[in-house]
Amino acid sequence: MYLGIDLGTSGVKLLLLDAQHQTLATADAPLKLQQPQPLWSEQHPADWWHAAEHAAADLRAQQPKAWAQVRAIGLSGQMHGAVLLDAQGQVLRPAILWNDGRSAAECAQLERAEPRSRQIAGNLAMPGFTAPKLLWLRQHEPQVFERTARVLLPKDWLRWQLTGEAVSEMSDASGTLWLDVARRRWDEAMLAACGLNEDHMPRLVEGSEVSAQLLPARAQAWGWDHPVLVAGGAGDNAASAIGVGAMAPGQGFVSLGTSGVIFRVSAQFDPAPEQAVHAFAHALPQRWHQMSVMLSAASALGWLARLSGTPETQLSAMVAAMPLARRMQAPLFLPYLQGERTPHNNPLLTANLSGLQAGHELADLAYAVMEGVGLGLLDGWRAMGQTGPSAVSLALVGGGARSDAWAQLLSSALQCPLHRSAQAPVAAALGAARLAMMADQGCSELSVPTGGAAQSFEPDAAETAALLARHARFRALFGQLKG
Repeated sequence: MYLGIDLGTSGVKLLLLDAQHQTLATADAPLKLQQPQPLWSEQHPADWWHAAEHAAADLRAQQPKAWAQVRAIGLSGQMHGAVLLDAQGQVLRPAILWNDGRSAAECAQLERAEPRSRQIAGNLAMPGFTAPKLLWLRQHEPQVFERTARVLLPKDWLRWQLTGEAVSEMSDASGTLWLDVARRRWDEAMLAACGLNEDHMPRLVEGSEVSAQLLPARAQAWGWDHPVLVAGGAGDNAASAIGVGAMAPGQGFVSLGTSGVIFRVSAQFDPAPEQAVHAFAHALPQRWHQMSVMLSAASALGWLARLSGTPETQLSAMVAAMPLARRMQAPLFLPYLQGERTPHNNPLLTANLSGLQAGHELADLAYAVMEGVGLGLLDGWRAMGQTGPSAVSLALVGGGARSDAWAQLLSSALQCPLHRSAQAPVAAALGAARLAMMADQGCSELSVPTGGAAQSFEPDAAETAALLARHARFRALFGQLKG
């Protein structure tokens, strides 16, 4: 048996997987986001641990016999967060998260300090990445910075709690800007530009390798009287790729989670920083990937649900019932509720609802939000070099993937077939569990089955034409308002 732990932004998910790749049970526990100032986004690491323990107790109660047979744990998690530890391993302040936008000035400072940063890290310096956060801390919280003995990513702090070992892996480390992504090792120059060195960093392994062993006290507390391995694991998107079987070059997925992602595997390091496209190491040896990222995706529909007091499932049902002609009369929505990455790289961008009229109803707003996210993903898809129809299908994952209406809209907007598996909402936790299996058994990625699609969505020609016309208006609106 294998356990996958996925530390997300809105919750911690656990998944129990048997040796035949069958999911036996899942459990989750919610998390809250703290935004004490504009552009800030933080969480307390202790809350992650409490949520993980709560979900573990739930999963153990569901499947006590299977739980007792767990041999290895895989970790997945939200990327880019900065967890700061002192010399005694104590957390110094709340973790600064991936969607925090306070360090825009420090991004320019970092690229001036190390002019080769884009070649080394394969990415533009963006406020979401980890390195600019440490520069911000160095300037604004110098006492905290001086006491910092170790910087860990969120999932790797969970590993620290489980094993007492400071370890990361290539996919998550790629999102720090401190990794030489082509060579898959920490880069001294990038660390020095932030006033750090390799002593501040965890050691590195591949995602499918053993990183450490569970502490005996932790194993006993969680009900195991035998050694339990902990795999390297992966950042959330690389883990989702393993979960849906995107391991060979050309394979990939679209994620409708809190953020929106298009992920495509490559056999080599292929950076495109000028387009704000991410180029990271994959969770498997000798694999890399490109990724476009937008900061508000399913969270945008959640925002509308909170404002309207209407569940997201009901909003999706309203959109599904709308004919195409009515959809094309909806307002236009720029989905930049928390700034944007690909292709704009601007944490200060704000959302906009344009063309609102007295006759519009909640359904029209729901459509506008779903469409705006889809058109934002189309911007990212084009930044990755895809300018027309794609014959290669992509998997569809994330909580927003439950919506048939949204899935069909995305397929038509991207002009790409999409397939959604039954495991789509828990793809990252499934990928983490599979990495645990690989670490335990020493198997290659080729031995991991991909599974079949539960449902497929093909581009609709009429909807594509309408969406491309709307996209032209979307881009024009952005051009008018970006200042």
